[in-house]
Amino acid sequence: MEISTTTPVAATTGSQKTPPGSGASALVETLVNLGVDTVFGYPGGAVLPIYDALYSENRLHHVLVRHEQAAVHAAEGYARSTGKPGVVVVTSGPGMSNTTTGLLDAISDSIPIICISGQVAKPLIGTQAFQECDAIGIAKTVTKWQTQIQSIEEVIQCTEEAYHRAVSGRPGPVLIDFPKDIQAELIDSSAKSSFREASSSAAISDLDIGQAVELILGAKKPIIYGGGGLINSGTPACDAFARFVRMTKAPCTLTLMGLGAFSGSHPQFIGMPGMHGTLEANLALHDSDLIVCVGARFDDRVTGDVETFAPHSKKIHIDIDPTSINRLVRVDVGLAGDCGEVLSKLIRALEKQARTLPEIQPWWQQIHRWQKVESLKFDTKEDTIVPQALITAIQNATVGTNPIIATDVGQHQMWAAQHFIFEKPGHWLTSGGAGTMGYGLPAAIGAQIAHPDKTVICVSGDASILMNIQELSTAIQHKTPVKLILSNNECMGMVRQWQEFNHGGRYSHSYTEALPDFVSVAKGFGWEAEQVSKPDGLDEAILRCLKHDGPYFLEVAVEKQENCFPMMPAGVPHNQILLREGEFYQDDTT
Repeated sequence: MEISTTTPVAATTGSQKTPPGSGASALVETLVNLGVDTVFGYPGGAVLPIYDALYSENRLHHVLVRHEQAAVHAAEGYARSTGKPGVVVVTSGPGMSNTTTGLLDAISDSIPIICISGQVAKPLIGTQAFQECDAIGIAKTVTKWQTQIQSIEEVIQCTEEAYHRAVSGRPGPVLIDFPKDIQAELIDSSAKSSFREASSSAAISDLDIGQAVELILGAKKPIIYGGGGLINSGTPACDAFARFVRMTKAPCTLTLMGLGAFSGSHPQFIGMPGMHGTLEANLALHDSDLIVCVGARFDDRVTGDVETFAPHSKKIHIDIDPTSINRLVRVDVGLAGDCGEVLSKLIRALEKQARTLPEIQPWWQQIHRWQKVESLKFDTKEDTIVPQALITAIQNATVGTNPIIATDVGQHQMWAAQHFIFEKPGHWLTSGGAGTMGYGLPAAIGAQIAHPDKTVICVSGDASILMNIQELSTAIQHKTPVKLILSNNECMGMVRQWQEFNHGGRYSHSYTEALPDFVSVAKGFGWEAEQVSKPDGLDEAILRCLKHDGPYFLEVAVEKQENCFPMMPAGVPHNQILLREGEFYQDDTT
């Protein structure tokens, strides 16, 4: 065997540093120039040059998470609450592959994320080198764009392009795969990017706007249906939406992802639609003669059976993504463009009309009759806290403070959507399209990093919190005073509910045995923590939680068998709603 006496290329000494003119430094500098101020990540061998460049970079706040999935969820919470893209840095191999669930969540809910994954050195790619993976292949189905940097000359351009692709059009996650040798390579100090942002989509024709105006002016039973695209478009779009709703005097419903785009306390807001939406929202959609859909995509959780969805209505669809229009539900007028811009044009066109909007008072009288059913009403119990009462107690304790609410996924998520009142966009963080358990805590931490002076509350379930419970440590390290309120029913509540309704009550593996002592676990991570199980102690426990200066873990033992209502069973029309146990409401007005 011949033994080489040359120093391996990868070998370094303790005194060496990543050069200031390296590819890694160029990446960091470009991020700063693009306005990035926060990065979520976890280091490893293939991104050490980037972490070395971050070592003395005081313009970027790096948040060390405990799992790469959580890095993406934290970046989502940051992005959703600020309107700016979230940035993630992870190492190669398992570091990159661990982000996949987070990236899936981000693309499902149109959240702008820039994920930078380290990669083995270019000569080793394809050799099954240590911690190598096909990052581009893995990312293709969970990102809207992905690229691998091939040369030092591409670093600045790829970073700029990734940023603009993440935020342009329908926002979403992008991936830059960055080989380690190029990270360490020196870059020409005069290097510049040749990236040019693509021109915006074609203007909407006056004819299309005119057709939409005619439908609005002719409607006797209109409903305005808004979604997460409004939040993504920003505050101006939400302001235009609110103006449009008030102008038309029509009822407004918002999807799970759209909550906060219009004031939840406004009398024109009739609640969330869909599987666990309010009776009045679902029946108004079903009986309407016009649906104006803004920034939503007619998701199956909203439409139910597409063939029977809103059978008597004309439909106008406003969406940034042209491929979303007519994909699931055929519409009469499709307006592809930014929600705020299209709504502004629509408002101006309506204002120019000599005709007044039609009288819809009879429509509102019908809606008020549905509201009197009180579909969100629930019964309390003397000795047990019901989950709806828990959410209502948090809502009452935070009136006027506009906290940021993050949730995990399951029954508690639906109860939170039903019983919290959101007045502004960016205050509701939840996983919609992917339904990702483990989202809530890291998303809350990301939002708290972005808004250190705001109250950020994570509502979680006993099954969901175990998915990313290690992030309790992240909150302590970065001094984020997140309030985590755990609704503990000792089971996977939504799974149990579906098994009860659809599988003959065969509760196959939906109950969790050997749950930890959550209070002790939280205290072990450095959180203040307590448990409450009786209704008469709930309000005071919530106040202690909210008033505490640091992170606080409040475990609330809730009724184990409680089901989430109202419920629109799968595959039925919107006029067939299960209100409560054994109480089925069917509307036959049409």
